[in-house]
Amino acid sequence: MSGETSDTTVRGATAPMEAYLERGEKESKPSPIDQHVGSRIRLRRTLMGMSQERLGEALGLTFQQVQKYERGANRVGASRLFDLSRVLDVPISFFFDDMPDQLASAFGTQNTSLSSRRAVGFADAQDAFADDMFSRRETLELVRAYYRITDAAVRKRVFDLIKSLTPDAPK
Repeated sequence: MSGETSDTTVRGATAPMEAYLERGEKESKPSPIDQHVGSRIRLRRTLMGMSQERLGEALGLTFQQVQKYERGANRVGASRLFDLSRVLDVPISFFFDDMPDQLASAFGTQNTSLSSRRAVGFADAQDAFADDMFSRRETLELVRAYYRITDAAVRKRVFDLIKSLTPDAPK
């Protein structure tokens, strides 16, 4: 048929096949915000020493579904976010803490009056190095081990010892 083109009709609009495929590929990539929320779920779960399987059981999910949330492959709906906040014992805002300003402005609300009202708090003062440091397994294991010390006096001595070993510790 000589009058046909390689265009494909999508929802009433005609678009070249390449544009359709590119749009489909773009939509299959996880949103950076979903990835951020997922990383915060993983951080809190790990800090609590909870397995993906145990978190899934508490939410009525499989561990594979938890993995998809943590990778940002699946979006976390409002009711699921509410459930996660209860199981992980954090406020809902925890999942959005430490979100880089560039990410929030690029993918967040387009309403400047809303985006300018973004809360400024402790999380905004942290730099990228601190964010990376707190997401390392070694740090998480150290924090968990520290809080497993039941004797407060011993815990304080361990804290003082670690502080004395740091290069910028006051002498």
